[in-house]
Order: sequence, then C-alpha cells, then structure tokens
Amino acid sequence: MQLLRDFVAFVQRMSSDLVRSVKECLTLISKCSCLKQNSSKARQLYKPILQPHERVTAEEFLQHIETGFEMSPLGKDSLEALRTLAFSENPGLQQSAALYYLHMSQHMNIPLPVEHLESFYALLRSADLEVQQMSSLSLVNILLEGNIDKELVVQMGLLEPVLDLLESEDPTVQCNSCACTMILAVSESNREAICAARGVTPLLSLANSYDPRVQQNAVGAILNLTQSEKIQQVLCKEGALPVLALLLESPDSEVQYYSCAALSNMAANAQHHEAMLRPGNRFLLRTLISLLSSSVGKVSSQACVCLRNLATSADIQAEMIAEDVLPKLCSLLVSGNEDVRHASIALLWILSQHPHHQDTLACAELLQSLGMLLSLHKTDPVIVAHAACIIKNLSLSKTTERIIESTCVEGLLQTMLSTDTEEDSLHYVTSCLAELAKQEGAMLHMVQWIDEPLTKCLVRLAGQLKHTETSFQAASIIQHVIGHEKMVLLLKHHIGEIQAYLKNFLVHQEIRFQQLGIATFCRLQADPEFAFAFRKSQMAKLLEQVRQQTEETQELLRAANYHEDS
Repeated sequence: MQLLRDFVAFVQRMSSDLVRSVKECLTLISKCSCLKQNSSKARQLYKPILQPHERVTAEEFLQHIETGFEMSPLGKDSLEALRTLAFSENPGLQQSAALYYLHMSQHMNIPLPVEHLESFYALLRSADLEVQQMSSLSLVNILLEGNIDKELVVQMGLLEPVLDLLESEDPTVQCNSCACTMILAVSESNREAICAARGVTPLLSLANSYDPRVQQNAVGAILNLTQSEKIQQVLCKEGALPVLALLLESPDSEVQYYSCAALSNMAANAQHHEAMLRPGNRFLLRTLISLLSSSVGKVSSQACVCLRNLATSADIQAEMIAEDVLPKLCSLLVSGNEDVRHASIALLWILSQHPHHQDTLACAELLQSLGMLLSLHKTDPVIVAHAACIIKNLSLSKTTERIIESTCVEGLLQTMLSTDTEEDSLHYVTSCLAELAKQEGAMLHMVQWIDEPLTKCLVRLAGQLKHTETSFQAASIIQHVIGHEKMVLLLKHHIGEIQAYLKNFLVHQEIRFQQLGIATFCRLQADPEFAFAFRKSQMAKLLEQVRQQTEETQELLRAANYHEDS
C-alpha cells in the first residue's frame, strides 16, 4: 500500500517540471560507469517528452487506482491506459506500469489475461534498469504461481526479451531472467524454443556467476534443459560437462544439487559416458563419490543416482569400488532420509550384479546394514526388493557363510509377513530365499527361524494363483526344507492347503511346476500322515495322468527324432 501511495503522489506531482527532472536524471545516468548498451541491440539515450495523451492516460489510470485498487483483471479502458504507459518512451511512466505489474503479481490469485503479455513485452524491452528489474520479477512471480500458461508466454514472443536480459550486467536482472528461463524450460516445446533462440550459451556463462542467486537459477535452467536428449547434445558441444563437473565443488548446496541432477540426466544416456569419464581423468567420478558424504540429503542422494547411471560397465564399477565407495554407501543405508536410502541401495544393487565385485561387497558391514534395513523398513517395497536382489546376487558367490552369520535371512523371512501379495517386492524376496534354500548351510539357518506364522505364509503364497512366479518360489522353499522334522510338523497343520497347490502344480502347463509338484509329493509321502492324506485325496490319479502325458510326449519326441535322422 505504501508503494501505491508513493505511485499516486508521483503521478499527482507530474507537471511541466517533469521533463526537466527526467533530463537531469538521464544525464546523471549517462555518466555512470555501470551503464552498458545491450549487446544484441544498441540503445541510444534520448530526451523523453511527456506527450499530452500520455499525461491524460496517467491521470485516468491514477483515477482507477484511487477509486479502489483490486487484484482483478483490468477493464478494457484501464488496460488500454496501462498499455500506453508500458509502451511510453518516458521511463517514469514505464516504471509506473512495471510497479503496477509487480504489485499485481504478488497478490493476484487468478489467471492473467493474455492481453497483458503485450505490455510485458514492452517493459522487458525497456532501456530503464528499474523497469527491467520490476517487470522481470513480475513475470517470475506470475509463472511461479501458475497464473499464465508457460507455453503461451513463449508463443507470444516473450522468450526473446527474457533471453536478451541474460546478457544484462545487473545481477538482479540476470537472476530474474534466469529464473524465468528455468520455469519456462519445464515443457519440451519450450526447451526446444530456448535452444533454438541460442539461450544455452548465456546460461552456461551465468552458471559461473559470482552472484549465488544468479548461479542457482542459471544451473537450475540448465538442469531443466537436460531433460531433453536433443538439447543434451547441444549442451555437450557448448562445453556444459566441465562446467557442471566443476560446480559439484560449489560451496552452495543448491548449486551442487542442480549440477549433480543435470549430470545424472546426461549420464542416463550412455553415449555421453566417454566424455564424462575420459581415460586417465576420473575427476567427475571422484567428486561424485566425495558428495556421498554430503550432509545435505538431496545432494548425496543425487550423487548416488548419477553414479548409478554411470555404472554401466564392470571397469567403471571397479573404479568406484577402488575409490572406497562401499563404506560411504553403508553409511547412507542407515540414513534418516528415505530418498538417500533408496538411492544408495539402488546403486549397491547395480554394483552387486557383476560377479567380480560380489566377494568385495559381501563384507560384514554391508550385510549387517542390509539386515538392519530389512528389520526397520520391512514395509518399504523399494528397500525390500533391492535388498533381496543384492543378497541373492551375493549368495551366488563364495560368501554364503557371511550371509548366514548376518541378520539378512531373518530379515527376509520377516518381510514376507509384512508384504502384501500384490507387491512386486514379494517376488524378489521369495526368489532370494529359494536360491538360499538350495545351499545346505543357508537352508539349515532358515529352518531355525521359520515358525508357524511363516509356515502359514509360505503355504498361502504357494497356493495363490495370481502371481505364478511368487507361488513357484514359495513352493520351492517348502520343498527344500521338508527334510527337517521341525518343518514336517509345522506343515502338518496345512495338509489341505498343500494338497491344493500340489494339484494345481501337477496340472500346470509349465513342466517346472509339474516337476516341483512331484518332488514335493515324493518328500512328503515319506511321512505317514501325508501319505494317508494323499491316498484319501486320490493324488495318485493325478500322478498317473502326468505319467501318461509324459510317456506320450516321449513317444512323440522319439518319432520326431527318428524322422529327423532319416
């Protein structure tokens, strides 16, 4: 309101001495060493003259303000008056229009009519620094609040003056124009328009600005541009990679995050890896690994994402491990930040896939961290799925004993009781446990932890029909642990359910299900109670059908082989 009062007083004082005052002001400005002509279009100092129609327009606009300033779209007459002020050659009148837009942008909560964009174009093109500052800030506010369609702003021609302001020497104007560019670059069409208008080069230049506000917004704009694979090529040609790599060492965590996220987008495209990881120069890799220790969660999380996108070959993974990445990842696994936990365990999953690294990764510290994660976050599908996959990968090496000594097996078993059947993570858990159950030591350890609730859960999973892979893996676990008296006693409480899923397996289209069903039947039949139940339920008839089908298949195969040999 104070700004509006000042504005009213200013307009009321406008009289014949206005021209003289403006001349004096411009004379002083022209002598200032900070004054610099726009590089794209030379601007000449002029002697503004207050035209009669402009004076009348200012008075009419003043009356509109005095009768009640409301945050609603201007009427036709008032909008025309505002347009006259914006297109005026008089800086004072342009400042009045810019001031109106600034105040409106801070309080308006309704969409801005497209008619106002014409006035914005004139104000952004103004030679007056204050007008540039206020109008660019107004546009930022309006874009942030979503009061104007971002693609419409570009279509109406405002992108060109916004990009021209990137070359201003005023940090405030630079900051605002970078912010505008960053917000506009959220859509693919706008990103292409920014690239076509050669906005990449000035943004890269401002990414090295000494002003932290300018640098943040410039790097933020570059981050949004990297979402386009086509523009990634342009950024590489313009030298964006070394700029972004150096910005990872910025003392500003926001700049670190934006640059790391931009590099993550670039690293998602394998064709950039050679340029990002040039032979003999692993600056980027070492810097990213050092960022894993950042106290800012989103920075360490994004560093994990970038490393994960880069870890596409065994050589790069080996270099990461050689740079002591494992202790840092173990620390991140127990972070209180969910995004950090998810990103770090996803990176570990990538590293665990290569056989050469599995022995190194299967250290006590990592396995204990995984076991702790499973016990604390047993309902988190991301944690459960990745942890199960990592443990399964490590179980394929010579480190089963270390897995048994950790709390991983117990953690995996407990997650089955907390995981919904519909979740994909349950498939990874049962698959991992089925793989462990094939190894005698791990299977014995598993039997120690299986109780009645877990037995009931395994039988239920084996009997459900919707998720066939989970059903198969649960039945495989049961088949491997049957040889122990404890498990047979527990399974006797579920004879009916076991018979039901065995019948389904015996008539299943896939041979592996039939084979697993037969193997389970044979092992359970050694127990008198199960043998009696099987005879009573006529399981023998189903087995006979399977035998006949098998013999018919063998006859057909022999005939096929005979004709082929002939």
